[in-house]
Amino acid sequence: MSHCRRVTALTESSTSEAAKNAALSQDLADVERVLAGEIQAFEGIVRRWQGPLVNMAWRYCRDRGRAEELAQEALIRAWRGLAGWRRDGSFSTWLFALAANVFRSDLKRFPSVNLPMDKVAEPSYPAAQHHDLTARLSAEAVRRAVLALPVRYREPVVLFYFHEMDVAAAARTMGLPEGTLKARLSRARGLLRRRFPQLEAEQVGEESAIRDAGKEA
Repeated sequence: MSHCRRVTALTESSTSEAAKNAALSQDLADVERVLAGEIQAFEGIVRRWQGPLVNMAWRYCRDRGRAEELAQEALIRAWRGLAGWRRDGSFSTWLFALAANVFRSDLKRFPSVNLPMDKVAEPSYPAAQHHDLTARLSAEAVRRAVLALPVRYREPVVLFYFHEMDVAAAARTMGLPEGTLKARLSRARGLLRRRFPQLEAEQVGEESAIRDAGKEA
């Protein structure tokens, strides 16, 4: 990596960390205000998290309107159970865990129809001068394959790669031991590797492809 690229990466990392810390502080402040009786402070939580919750719900149900309704339901549940956040983890981890339960319960009642994984088209390979288009097509194909995974494997991938939770946070969100979550991530990567053998064999390459696919959603 060149010096300029290293500086850019460090700057982006620092900016991202600062934004994350700011969000943590805002979440805590808004929760404290709501619990103290300042009800309108919950609007700040809605503004910060409604979008991410809709995106997360969409990856469960594949229907935008339904995803918006599920995100709204998750926020209502959060409002009602706000005092239950014990502050032993970040507010977002608690919120996503609550939301995952809402989305999972809805999926059991109204299962989404997924395209079988073997029907997901592999990305085409245009000429080298169309590298950006190639990358976009590849990301879209991998994203569709992720969404075609069985739910037990899809959910860990969505949380770990698309929402960039660490293993501990993703495991807490799903109510699973960390070892089980790691095993499901490994199984999911294996399924994707068999569907897309052109993915780099190196684990870092695979993870990058999956994360990039998540950003395209």
